[in-house]
Amino acid sequence: MELMAANDDLIKDSTEATFMQDVIEASKEVPVIVDFWAPWCGPCKTLGPALEAAVKKAGGKVKMVKVDVDQNQQIASQMRVQSIPSVFAFVDGQPVDGFQGAQSPAQLEEFVKRISAMGGEGAGFDDALEAADQMLAAGEARDAAQTFAAILGEDAENLKALAGLVRSHIALDELEQAKAFLEATPEGKQDDPVIAAVRAQIELLEAAAEAGEADEHRQLLETDPDNHQARLDLSMALAANGDESGAVDELLELFRRDREWNDGAAKTQLFKLLDSLGPTSELAHSGRRRLSSMIFA
Repeated sequence: MELMAANDDLIKDSTEATFMQDVIEASKEVPVIVDFWAPWCGPCKTLGPALEAAVKKAGGKVKMVKVDVDQNQQIASQMRVQSIPSVFAFVDGQPVDGFQGAQSPAQLEEFVKRISAMGGEGAGFDDALEAADQMLAAGEARDAAQTFAAILGEDAENLKALAGLVRSHIALDELEQAKAFLEATPEGKQDDPVIAAVRAQIELLEAAAEAGEADEHRQLLETDPDNHQARLDLSMALAANGDESGAVDELLELFRRDREWNDGAAKTQLFKLLDSLGPTSELAHSGRRRLSSMIFA
């Protein structure tokens, strides 16, 4: 599949006579976004240019076709366009996504990146993965999940996309669905670092669900600093609340006090936590260095 469209062919007007060629056939080479608009439509005057800008920014991984509904009523009727602006995305000759009404420039850019990821043969996967990660970091987990799923639709063994989809459902508090996707990991890939990270994240969340509140465990430790179970539970509660650094500190302190307690629970949980942070995490690298220094001290 051709991945890049010529710059002078990215955006064009289409008619009923050329729609088949401009959209259906063209989308078999690169995704095509169709903007149904009309000259009298106020929101169209804002959405159209913003959508064009997002398409141009995609660097040829997607095309845009504009259809004036007043001049092309038959096409609008066939596509069941009931209000404008209406936007549809086509891949391999079929509509795959779309929306109606005004959208912010940021939403349009995310939409274009998601459609770009459907281009096949790895088209835009790196950019799409980065965009999905940014969506997830911004709290837009549902949009991120759609993008990761779109990448998996084209590359079922893309482990970064699979791990991202799992993380998205974790963020949506859909833990059972996250576990179901994790179980779909291709055979022989279960120990890949990105998969190990999300598996560890799920295990930590399940453990944290039984750990209780952090303040409760802190009070127990104030009374008895050698209450190892309270310190372990505190670390899990901190991790569940997003304080991974605090959780690492408590697990290292538990290891320092009694590395053999509960069959080495401090070390076991610490490795799970560090794995959940991913292979590029500076906190994970720091935690491993600190543990090593304690082991060999």
